[in-house]
Amino acid sequence: MQGSKESLEKALRVRWGIWGVMAAAYMIVFFHRLAAGVVRGDLVREFGLSASAFGSLAAMYFYAYMIMQVPVGMLADTLGARATVAAGMALAGAGSALFGLAPSAGTLFLGRFLVGVGVSTVFVSILKVQSQWFRDREFATMSGVTALVGNLGGVLAQAPLAMAAATFTWRTAFLGIGAFSAFLALLCWVFIRNRPQDLGWPALNEAQANVKPPRPSELLSGLKGVVRRWRIWPAFVLSGCASGLYLAFSGAWGTSFLNDVYGLERTAASGIVAFSVYGGMAGCFFAGWFSDRIGLRRPPLIAFSAAFCACWAAIVLWGGGKPPAEALRPLFFLLGFSASSYMLAWSVTKETNPPHFTAVAISVVNTGAFLGTALITTAMGMILDRAAAFDAVGQYRTVFLFCLAVSGLSLGCAALLPETHCRNLTVSEPS
Repeated sequence: MQGSKESLEKALRVRWGIWGVMAAAYMIVFFHRLAAGVVRGDLVREFGLSASAFGSLAAMYFYAYMIMQVPVGMLADTLGARATVAAGMALAGAGSALFGLAPSAGTLFLGRFLVGVGVSTVFVSILKVQSQWFRDREFATMSGVTALVGNLGGVLAQAPLAMAAATFTWRTAFLGIGAFSAFLALLCWVFIRNRPQDLGWPALNEAQANVKPPRPSELLSGLKGVVRRWRIWPAFVLSGCASGLYLAFSGAWGTSFLNDVYGLERTAASGIVAFSVYGGMAGCFFAGWFSDRIGLRRPPLIAFSAAFCACWAAIVLWGGGKPPAEALRPLFFLLGFSASSYMLAWSVTKETNPPHFTAVAISVVNTGAFLGTALITTAMGMILDRAAAFDAVGQYRTVFLFCLAVSGLSLGCAALLPETHCRNLTVSEPS
């Protein structure tokens, strides 16, 4: 009995080191996500890239990330998070080094694509590890903390990378990022363990206690089982709508809205839009913690989704499509905060699918997030072009009416998701 207690205490300590290494890797995911934009001027000058060519270069990351989600989920469920993340970070390091050494634009594209493939391994794998090393009532909280840390990596990446590029060169900066990514790959291999049982310790998550990793031959049937569970699709759409609107606004159209409607210069506008990112960081943590604390998923999920709709309604209706300038910071903060409903969709997905296919199920939903971001960002631009006959307020009000409709769709999907009471609903089902 004493040995079992000591093993449990060791597992509870060691899990934080495992999570910490993976969280550091997740910060690098966001660092790479924003890195190209920071050195845009250098790339345009050196390679003569047009605006559309640079846009395509930046998008290579997202295309690679999206198409890799389901394969990564399969790898995390079979090979385990340790091998999957270590290999992915090594590939990301190689891609970053290739980017820094690129003699031509074609090599830039290849390096950026390899980075996207490499870092795509981290998110699904860290949720897989959390399902093994943390209890069901801790999962949403840890997912929120993970999302907060990842976003913090994106925030911190901006100034340090710009300073490094200015002090040295953009090439040296990317070579440095590549070397650090490779170092993290080594740390991942040394410190990460897929589950406590691998070290002879008791399972920390009872739902995973007797679950064995699926064999490769079972993956296709497992994927079919995941997509046949109809509630995966409301989670897929909700993730695409909420995450897509949040990223499209904070990363593409929010600053332009303030430029065109309020006449703010770019630095001031981006500073205000940053409040949506701060809100997203706070919302991800609070939503997960609160859901775990009350032992319920549906009430906070629906409440966050309804608040998200209300924020878009305020942007559309308040002041005829031009809310008071002094209200923008709190309004954008609430927009990002309430967008965190997509984070709770991860927990519901984990709890409505078999434990041995956790990564596959979450990878399907996360594909929806990146697909939604791409489609919504493009659709907003197309609507803006078609509304060219209106003044700036009318143009963006038309765009945000579309956003309001999409947020309504996410609320409808939230209502379709079941209450799990923070426990896996499939553990009693036949494998």
